[in-house]
Amino acid sequence: MLNVPEMFGSAVFNDETMKKYLPKVTYKELKKTIENGKPLDINIANVVAHAMKEWAIENGATHYTHWFQPMTGITAEKHDSFISPTEGGKVIMEFSGKELIKGEPDASSFPSGGIRATFEARGYTAWDPTSYAFIKDSSLCIPTAFCSYTGEALDKKTPLLRSMECLNTQAMRILRILGDTETTHVTTTVGPEQEYFLVDRKMYEKRKDLIYCGRTLFGARPPKGQELDDHYFGSIKPRVSAYMKDLDEELWKYGILAKTKHNEVAPAQHELAPIFDTGNIATDHNQLTMEIMKKVAEKHGLVCLLHEKPFAGVNGSGKHNNWAISTNNGVNLLDPGKNPRQNIRFLLFLAAVIRAVDEHQDLLRISVASAGNDHRLGGNEAPPAIISMYLGDDLTEVLRSVLSGQEYISESKPLMRTTAEVLPNFTKDTSDRNRTSPFAFTGNKFEFRSVGSAENIACANFIINTMVADVLSDFADQLEKAKDIKSAAEDLVKKTVGEHKRIIFNGNNYSEEWIEEAARRGLLNLRSLPEAMPLYTSAKNISLFTKHHVLTEVEIRSRRDVLLEKYSKIINIEALTALDMAKKDILPAVTAYIKELAESANLVKAVDPEIVPAAQTELIRKLNNLLNCFTKKIDVLDKAVVGAKDIKDEAENAMYFKENVLAAMQELRAVADEMEANMSAKAWPYPSYGTLLFSV
Repeated sequence: MLNVPEMFGSAVFNDETMKKYLPKVTYKELKKTIENGKPLDINIANVVAHAMKEWAIENGATHYTHWFQPMTGITAEKHDSFISPTEGGKVIMEFSGKELIKGEPDASSFPSGGIRATFEARGYTAWDPTSYAFIKDSSLCIPTAFCSYTGEALDKKTPLLRSMECLNTQAMRILRILGDTETTHVTTTVGPEQEYFLVDRKMYEKRKDLIYCGRTLFGARPPKGQELDDHYFGSIKPRVSAYMKDLDEELWKYGILAKTKHNEVAPAQHELAPIFDTGNIATDHNQLTMEIMKKVAEKHGLVCLLHEKPFAGVNGSGKHNNWAISTNNGVNLLDPGKNPRQNIRFLLFLAAVIRAVDEHQDLLRISVASAGNDHRLGGNEAPPAIISMYLGDDLTEVLRSVLSGQEYISESKPLMRTTAEVLPNFTKDTSDRNRTSPFAFTGNKFEFRSVGSAENIACANFIINTMVADVLSDFADQLEKAKDIKSAAEDLVKKTVGEHKRIIFNGNNYSEEWIEEAARRGLLNLRSLPEAMPLYTSAKNISLFTKHHVLTEVEIRSRRDVLLEKYSKIINIEALTALDMAKKDILPAVTAYIKELAESANLVKAVDPEIVPAAQTELIRKLNNLLNCFTKKIDVLDKAVVGAKDIKDEAENAMYFKENVLAAMQELRAVADEMEANMSAKAWPYPSYGTLLFSV
């Protein structure tokens, strides 16, 4: 019988394990570091390191690694053994506080946006004691930040930790102003829902596009897709169910709060949702979750696809980022309470989020910009590229009463009557949900639905934390000067909502009318990464990040360049893969099929010269015309790829890839897909969409 409580966190050096392995004094000092950010003395670090090593060795570990999150978007690790030589050719197992606190990977080998040159190799990893160490593949993994020799952040985690400290500082100012003397710390909590696809490994290995790019570059639509809505929440197939069971067990060993699993909308698409955790731990856990998803899939003869749009024509995958603000004593600052109109603390924090989202639409869009996510956003399967907020009818009425000064009468929650006597009646929520909104309030948190499935959530969260902290800072500056705090807070909420209400939209974000309305409101519509990314380094955004010491100007510019360069590289790889498939596989296959048809027609004539093989002749003519068109499209794509080599500016290059290379790829695909639809399945060189989506 599976003992989940006993299994949970068994591979983690968590609080329970620390109590067991650390002296009481050391444990207390480490807890001060974790909870209050107190610097850790090297002597304490030595004791912690020894305890970690002993625990790790007892659990089969032979190596340790600083586990970090460079700008590649995935994790990185360099493994060192615990062995240290002694006299007589023997070894002992050692691990010091210095080795725990600091590591030194090659900084020039990771994306840096020009911060590190090839000959400037030194970089440092620094232990993040707020995120528990764990054992993976016989190595003790120590979550760390990653910075250059000159101190600039080269990873995803460092800005996240800085932003969490910043938000804590400004939120605490507000709480103190409101008379809260008990709270000592404020943190953000995050619960990222992870969508993914599962395909058969044997089918996957026959598709170069999936192997090299993570998404299909060619593929005619099957007769059935998601039209019947029969996959969403449907019965889970045995093979997938076995995978999900093993996945849950692996995640629980790492202390990851995997809670919900179900089929998603598209065929072969699924979702896993965890219980929320603090921002940096949720980020670490999500990175680990994606890695484990892929490993467990291999054991079941499957491949887990995390690309935002692996299949054209069906829904892509996102990662809904559920974000909230909580105090150390468990109070959710975004919880409206029973009477939100009278809850000035809630209204202040809500107003801060509203203003932050309105003022920093560009940054929110940038935080989810990627080559993969550009295929998903705005496709009636995910929120549009236009950033807006959904608050729901009840909360919108609360804000209307704030603006009008009229009394708000809270309606009691209505009873949902099912009309069947055997079924129970239950309390109905005051507002519906809006799955088309990018940034939706869902009771006591905001759900940022635009994040892509393959993305590191640190990017979205450090931007949300910083922009909200900035508004809270301004609020605190104003309220600290006020004589009547309650009255000043009311006026501040009213003024803020009045100035930024344009960002609130409770309707259908998929509609054409909303696009027109958003333009009238002056909201941004940044449809692709090349359009959005140049705004990263606007004066407004540089001022925001530098003011709160989340990013320096050098770090901001480097991140912009890294993201632009990555976008261009991804599309270039996709284009080269498409050309390889077109020239080496599709052209020969279609040519061979036309030859087969011609031989069939000749055979018919040989049997009876008076019979005209009309079917074969017509199909030959159609495929031959398509083949001629296909070769021309190959030439167009070839020239487009070559044309990018002369462009040196990263922003200009990314825009070129979007408008020329990507467009040429789409035209090439359209012709290929039509040829596939007119050929026998045996003649086509790749497994079809239908086979990929319905074979598991």
